[in-house]
Amino acid sequence: MELPEGYRAEIIEGAIVVSPKGRLSHARIVNRLRDALVRFLGEGEYAAFQDINVIHRRKGWIPDVLIAPEDLEPHGDEEGLGVAASAVSLIAEVVSPGKRNQDRDHIRKRREYARAGIPVYVIIDDHDSHGTVTVLTEPEPERADWVGVHRVPYGTEVTISDGPAKGFVIGEAITKPKRG
Repeated sequence: MELPEGYRAEIIEGAIVVSPKGRLSHARIVNRLRDALVRFLGEGEYAAFQDINVIHRRKGWIPDVLIAPEDLEPHGDEEGLGVAASAVSLIAEVVSPGKRNQDRDHIRKRREYARAGIPVYVIIDDHDSHGTVTVLTEPEPERADWVGVHRVPYGTEVTISDGPAKGFVIGEAITKPKRG
């Protein structure tokens, strides 16, 4: 599929979804999150990645940030399109403005990531009230939902409780713009 410059395509719940890549505020949060995760994970077995396809049952997503083994080669999908969802321990999405984008990350991708058994799904949403961070854990693939749901407003720290990022804190250093 040929896409216009600045757009990406994903298969979400059986439909091809074409959306623009992130805005400046989106990119700032994504980069702060990824940089903080890189520091937190250090030189260990796991790494934080951006712009990589996650494949599950012939569906493909491009999360804003994910954590997977540093050596992705053994975890590639059969067709070489990306990394198998089974190797991913955390996915984070930063919500773009607009109801369609909020629905994509809060509803459709939430269900897809639960179906794939992703252990931790983080949603950072500048556009929900004055900003919220939601950490979803304990996926139930058969229900396409999560048991653990922890949602906090910006300004309240939330700690990742499972996986390689266990103990990682998401707070104002990631969610708020840096000030001069």
